[in-house]
Amino acid sequence: MSVSPRHLLIIRLSALGDVAIMAPLVDRYASAHPTVKFTVAGPPMLQPLFEGKPNVEYMGLKKKQSFIKIYKELNAVGADTVVDLHKVNRVGFALTLLRLRHLFDFHFRLCALRKGKLSRWLFIHHWRTTPRKPQIERYEEVFHRAGLQAAPSPRPTATPSHSQPPTIGIAPFAQHKGKIWPAEYMQQLIGLLDGRGYRVILFGSKEEAPTLERWAEPYANVRSIAGKQSFREELDIIKSLTLMVSMDSANMHFASVLGVPVVSIWGATHPDFGFYGYGQNRDNALCARLRCQPCSAYGNKPCRFGDYRCMHAITPQAVFEKINGLIGVPNK
Repeated sequence: MSVSPRHLLIIRLSALGDVAIMAPLVDRYASAHPTVKFTVAGPPMLQPLFEGKPNVEYMGLKKKQSFIKIYKELNAVGADTVVDLHKVNRVGFALTLLRLRHLFDFHFRLCALRKGKLSRWLFIHHWRTTPRKPQIERYEEVFHRAGLQAAPSPRPTATPSHSQPPTIGIAPFAQHKGKIWPAEYMQQLIGLLDGRGYRVILFGSKEEAPTLERWAEPYANVRSIAGKQSFREELDIIKSLTLMVSMDSANMHFASVLGVPVVSIWGATHPDFGFYGYGQNRDNALCARLRCQPCSAYGNKPCRFGDYRCMHAITPQAVFEKINGLIGVPNK
């Protein structure tokens, strides 16, 4: 049986959603091993997700720097066990130097995520019956190889709060076009929600703020907070939501970590690729299930037809009715 580490360094520098997925796992293992020090190396802005445990420290580490600088920062941590949940070249080169630095230290361990290759053809033909293992479970396998075990906790189920009137968060953007619902559809949905008397809060970056301000302007119950809040403040607002509407994006994972239900809209990607929100009800993921779906694990490939028909197949009315059903409001 593996010896438990004294100081565990966990590395995941991007993407934001993939880092957020780690938060409930780190929290559970830190509780199960209070004498082990956990240091999480990730994007600086995500520190608030990993606060609350006395044996967890967060180290903001920018991915866009030389592997020599990454190595120096990781080496300064002084961990006896390193868990690499990123496994990209820049981090890999830094960890190779770190391994050489500890070549004769037989207590030093380095465990990395086994990414594997995902056959799109195989997945498309079997995704209804054999979904890919969730990313958080793949992360947990690396923890086990590092010598840590923790009793499985019941998977949380995100359920809507009963605030009146309901407050709906909307995060309409994503990193790639294949994961973004048409803008005209999103504006129609905002109009439907405002007409029903729901409060609506729009989430986005500073660059997206002008667009979201234009979308919010015609409505009394809609406001945009894009570019106006710190990440910590945004998390507090997400925590107060009745539910979130999101693409396959980081905001889905932020809401999931906070126990907020998410109605997610999927196009080029698919929830069964393993990146679905932790604790979310699978029925709340809206996907057209066209023959061409999914066409990408990450949504970064252009549509072969050029029209992103997978996203256009999901109507504003369908999303609106899903929201009403979760809140318990009859559709008119």
